[in-house]
Formats: sequence, structure tokens, C-alpha cells
Amino acid sequence: MQIVEKRGGVRRIVEHIGSAHTDAELAVLMQAARERLHEGQQVLDLDLGPDLDAGRASPDTSSSSGSLAGAVVVGTASQVLWDVLSDAYMRLGFDAVGDEAFKSLVLARIIQPTSKLAAIGVLEEIGVPVLHRNTFTAALKRCLGRDYRNILAQACVAHSAGTAVGRLSLVLYDCTTLYFETDEEDTLRRVGMSKERRVDPQIQVGLLVDPAGFPLEVHCFEGNKAETHTLIPVLEAFQARHGVTDMVVVADAGMLSAANLNALEDAGFSFIVGSRISKAPYDLAEHFERHGDYFTDGQILESARVMGTGKDARQRRVVYQWSFKRQKRDNRAINKMVERAEKIADGTRRPKKDRFVRIDGAQRGVDWDLVERARQLAGLKGYVSNINPSTMSGQAVISAYHDLWQVERSFRMAKSDLRARPIFHHQRDSIEAHLTIVFAALAISRHLQDATGVSIKKLVRTLRLLRTVQINVGGHIITAAPQITGDARDILDRLPPINAPGH
Repeated sequence: MQIVEKRGGVRRIVEHIGSAHTDAELAVLMQAARERLHEGQQVLDLDLGPDLDAGRASPDTSSSSGSLAGAVVVGTASQVLWDVLSDAYMRLGFDAVGDEAFKSLVLARIIQPTSKLAAIGVLEEIGVPVLHRNTFTAALKRCLGRDYRNILAQACVAHSAGTAVGRLSLVLYDCTTLYFETDEEDTLRRVGMSKERRVDPQIQVGLLVDPAGFPLEVHCFEGNKAETHTLIPVLEAFQARHGVTDMVVVADAGMLSAANLNALEDAGFSFIVGSRISKAPYDLAEHFERHGDYFTDGQILESARVMGTGKDARQRRVVYQWSFKRQKRDNRAINKMVERAEKIADGTRRPKKDRFVRIDGAQRGVDWDLVERARQLAGLKGYVSNINPSTMSGQAVISAYHDLWQVERSFRMAKSDLRARPIFHHQRDSIEAHLTIVFAALAISRHLQDATGVSIKKLVRTLRLLRTVQINVGGHIITAAPQITGDARDILDRLPPINAPGH
């Protein structure tokens, strides 16, 4: 049984459904093939008789030949996919929530991100039991009233602590924005600085993950709140929820402020944050005096710098590393900015906050001193920490910071695969519930990706095609499991057995 496309006079096999040895098997394959057709597509007349053409076996089929008389397909479901997602939900400990409607919303978002009401159609399409829409609405209210996010966060920390890569002594933090397709602001949805240069109302979302990118904590803030003001509240909530203080927090340079670092230290946290490279000439003055601009590839240098003023001033450890690859990338960027500055100087380009442009009254030119200074620093990257060198070497500090890409990877997954944005909710409680569903879906997706080595999108697409078929034979319901081969077999082989003891 095959689905075939004819285009431009050329026939192409779109999908091979399977091979049948009995009329009952043929009826199952025909039903499965019909469900894969697009709207408006036709079926070839194979002259199989009215019974088989309708998707059921011929009534005169002999049982001695191994066929089943009067077999009628009464339903199909992507049961393998649903079982894999449900098992991951349970394996992470999310079943402690004890809410089937909430679970359905989380798993439906992984299968096909959509609205709450459209999720009903997703569940119906894959053939699993669907609750009433009012039950889903009530689940969103229960999500806040029963603090599901706290239960999920506790389970996530327990899972991370039990994995080989989940070193809870190290957590990574970053912040992003989620926008709303509306012009109206309120106390939460505010227009603020957007990395995508949008002018829609938005919220700030802070995400805390372990070194493997597995989510541990998520919070939302007003859209106009500065990123530097989100770090401490998230960590304080994490500290209160789990009672941990002996931890290293890794964040990018956007979180760098003397007040933030002092607050982290006072709360008992160690930290590693990106350093603004503009301070390098002062921190590395001795090196530049002795060696000029010469560095070896991968060279690590350490310095110390007083950050803050008055009683808030504290000395911080600064680690620098020079990379030949980074120097090439930095110099390419510098050359492009110099080219723009030269065009502004000769009047062929309008200024737009460009770097390296010197303006003296009505005269515009290239600030070559600034260009030379930028080239001197090309290839350098700095990191600020309060960890003693005897506890963590400079290389270890750098390696820990480089794990920050895992946070961005989780954000990209939430935004694209799980479509956390745009958000269509209006009330804060609904927005918080939406974020909790996305948080749970993200945790399951990261868990399955780490276990199988394939993207969550490919996993869903591959397993969704495996349809379990229910056949009515003389009033008896027989369930026919799909044949599992190829990519689907590889994916399932990498996962623990469904409903395995101890999970």
C-alpha cells in the first residue's frame, strides 16, 4: 500500500504504508493511508470490492486462511507518541501535579503548539481521550491556585541533581522577552527594550537552567524592567524554594553591575559573569607594556579590579583569554564598522549611532584612535568572578561561562518549537499559567532530546506517523500495533521502556 503523487507526468512515491497478507490487514492499511491524504486527494479504484473499498474486510473471508471476517477499522491513534511523552512526563516527576487536563495541555503543546481551544483538535487528531474545554479552562485556574510551577520546579531540580551532567553547584541564567500582538499596555505588559527591536508590549522572562540546559526556574517580569533587575529575584526564589546557597551562578555581561554582584555575594552565591572588554587596557596594563599586542592562542591572563564606589566597592577577580579565532571575527566586525564610518565621513551614508565616527561641529570623520584601541583588544574576552583561583582555575571559569549557550538554546526551543510567543492572554494569571505550561513542555522536550539525540520536532514528526489501529471483528475490538522501523526504532531504542518498573 503506497501513497503516490503524479506531478508533471512523473509519478513519485510519497510514502510506503505497508504490505498486507490478509484482507483484514489490507483494510487497516487502507484506513491508515486515507488518514494521511490531504483534503481533496483521491484514491485509485483498485477493484477490491465494496467491503474493502470501505475500509473493511470482505465478509466471506475464510478464517482458515488467517483472515478475520467482517473486520472494521473503528479508530486510530498516535499511541506510541503519546506513550513516549506521557512516560517522560511521569519520569520527570510531573505526575505529582495530579491534573490530567494540565498534562494534556502540556503534551499537546509539544505535539503542535497552539491555543488552548485548538489543543482539543490536536488531541482528537492523535486519537487520545479529550476532556471538555471547560476542564482545560479550570486547569489554568488550578495551575495558579495550587502553584503547579513550584511542584514542577521541585521535580526539575530533583531530576537535574540525579543526572550525570546536572551539577547543581552550577546554574546558568539569562533573560529574554515575549511579546503580545496588541497595542494596549498594562501593569505587566509594557513596551521596553527589545533585542528584536519590536515596539509591541512585552514581558521579560528569566530562565535558570543547569549546565546541560535543563530548565530549573522560570519567572516573568514587567516588559520595561531592566535585565539587571531580574537576576536577584529569580535566584532568591530559587534559594527559598530549594534551600541552596553554595552555588555558582553564570550570567552574561548584561547582568554585570556592582550592585548585582554584591547582592549575589551577600546571598552566599559565587558568580561568573562576562566582563566589559573596555576595561582590559587598565586590567592588563602590565602585559601591554611588556608584550604590546602579542598574545598566544588560548592564552589566559588574570587581573583584579575594584568594582563599585564607596562602601559598595569590592575587589573582583578578572580572567581574560585571547583567541586567534575571536580576533579574526572581531577584526572583520571592526573593518565593517570602519567602512560605515568612512561613508559617513564622505557624506554617502547617514549616521545611525555608528561606532568610530568623530564629529567636530559640522565636520565628520573617522576616529582612528578609537579604531586602533579596538584592534588592540580584538581577540580578548573577559570574565568577572568572586571564586578563589585555588578553587576554580581560569580555564574552569571560562569553560563554565561557555555553557551559557545552553540557556539560549532553551530559549530558542521555547520560542520556536513550543511557540511561547506571541502570547494572546490578557490577565496576569493566564499569562503565568501559559508560562508554566511552556516551562513543563520545555523540560520534557530537553529531556527527550538529551536522551535520543534528535530534535523534539523530529521526534514528534517521526512518532506521530505510527498509528495504533482498533479493529472491530464480530463485536470484538482488536488493537493492531504499528510496525516500528527506521528512525522511529532508533528513537525508541534510546529511551527507557515505556512504563518501565521504577519510573
